[in-house]
Amino acid sequence: MNDNSFLFIIELIGTFAFAVSGIRVAANKHVDLFGAYVVGLVTAIGGGTMRDLMLDITPFWMLTPVYLVITGISLVLVIVMGRHLSRLEGTFFIFDTIGLAFFVVVGMQKSLAEGYPFWVAIIMGTFTGAFGGILRDIMVNELPLIFRKDIYASACIIGGGVYWGLDAAGLNDIFCQSAAAAGVILTRAAAVKFHWSLPTLKGENCNRGDGRGDTPE
Repeated sequence: MNDNSFLFIIELIGTFAFAVSGIRVAANKHVDLFGAYVVGLVTAIGGGTMRDLMLDITPFWMLTPVYLVITGISLVLVIVMGRHLSRLEGTFFIFDTIGLAFFVVVGMQKSLAEGYPFWVAIIMGTFTGAFGGILRDIMVNELPLIFRKDIYASACIIGGGVYWGLDAAGLNDIFCQSAAAAGVILTRAAAVKFHWSLPTLKGENCNRGDGRGDTPE
């Protein structure tokens, strides 16, 4: 398998995972089927669209309908398997983390292919992984995960650092990409298991006792 084929496969898997995560969130908000599809699609393509616009290239989903089809398949899966998925503890976390990890890799690789340096690639990888989730949460009126204490964007940066280090060591692209995705997944999993979180910024009203200055969770 060559590098381009591997990258396309993980992009499709990431699209499916993010679409399912978006549709699951929409289902919890009792959104109708069309709305759930839109939320799933925006979750799946939002980060990559932002990346491509910033790189001044045609957004990837405009070149082939496969991403729209995968979102449709994800919607059907959630409809058919919805009860089973809801019984599985942490299904949202699993799908969201897989999508995050794979899209970080895709974003980095596409940025490097356009000739940008690694530090730009890490930023673009973080945008690709996190921005769709930001749009998803805004659409369902939730504070985006990236702005909470969750280890989210930080996991993207760690995964990007893994990619950078292994590439500097001269290892092949597929191994670097796989290790970067694993770095994101393991970081998020460890953060949940060991209750790692970033400190929150306290507002000037946080100690007044009226609750208005509390940081949203």
